Amino acid sequence: MKTTMKRLFAIAFTILLIATCAVAVFAASPADADQAPDTSSSVQDAEQDSATPSKAIAAGICVGLAAIGGALGMGYSIAKSSEGISRQPEADGKIRTNLMIGLVFIETAIIYALVVAILIIFVL
Repeated sequence: MKTTMKRLFAIAFTILLIATCAVAVFAASPADADQAPDTSSSVQDAEQDSATPSKAIAAGICVGLAAIGGALGMGYSIAKSSEGISRQPEADGKIRTNLMIGLVFIETAIIYALVVAILIIFVL
């Protein structure tokens, strides 16, 4: 079980690293550095339109990774709490309370990722 979790976390970390690199590549716009200050507005509009798909991809990666991490964390928490309740049924109230508090914190992290994705799309 521990080996499987270590492999799963290693895979999740690798995916996160690749996604971060992809976001950095998509977020960097090399056309801005080469652009002369006296360009027309149509060229600037075209560049702004080309940045929109990159923002969508970055936001999708952000929310997707947060959802994957949250789902793994929730599944692991629920499995361990069920195991704890089955071992010690008299402590089910305390275990269930701690489980709910933990699930709320995990869900809050996912909501923060959604807010970051919205900021990526509309602010950047």
